[in-house]
Amino acid sequence: MSNIPLMPKATAVWLVDNTALSFEQIGDFCKLHPLEVKGIADGEVAQGIKGLDPISTGQLSRDEITLAEKDPNRRLKLLESKVRLPEQKKRRGPRYTPVSRRHDRPNAILWLLRNHAELKDAQIIRLVGTTKATIQSIKDRTHWNSAQLSPMDPVTLGLCSQIDLDLEVQRAAKDRPATAMEDRGATLLPADVTTGKEDHEEEAPKGRESLDLETVFAKLGGSKKGESEDDDEE
Repeated sequence: MSNIPLMPKATAVWLVDNTALSFEQIGDFCKLHPLEVKGIADGEVAQGIKGLDPISTGQLSRDEITLAEKDPNRRLKLLESKVRLPEQKKRRGPRYTPVSRRHDRPNAILWLLRNHAELKDAQIIRLVGTTKATIQSIKDRTHWNSAQLSPMDPVTLGLCSQIDLDLEVQRAAKDRPATAMEDRGATLLPADVTTGKEDHEEEAPKGRESLDLETVFAKLGGSKKGESEDDDEE
């Protein structure tokens, strides 16, 4: 859109009234059909539109118009504006909720509070377009219609998209502090640890048992040897 003059029809009206340019030249510059430009010249199109001088607005130079009037094949060139306006950032306000869906907002807020307690009030406001006072009244059960409220998914109600809801949930999850392992209470030991421990305990009695049997056999063997020596002496 940067190669289109400001207010094309008004500019075309001025060029038709104040120059000897052809309909094709004016149409090419203003991005209009030559027949539409001819209709402007005949008074059939753009009635009541006041012409806009492209020279005073810095869109054309007088020399450029003069050269184009002498050469019907020459095309007008839009001058580049020397003033660059900063691009305005779109301010994102509360989400607009259709009138037909506004009575469902408290139900959606209740659903979010129950199913996604990690969401902040500002996030709920962005999702369903409500106010902090309304959220607090539903939390405190002081809402005027608190007894009749029932939790309903805001995506199903059409108050927000699933993508927006997932995005806010992910943001809330990132902001939550990591839970320390000590705060989680006693947990079960890994299977490999408990299995290794049991195996070790089972191996220990076997070792002691084998050691005791060797000691007993050694004693028995020693006693039998002593008896045989006494028999030989007799």
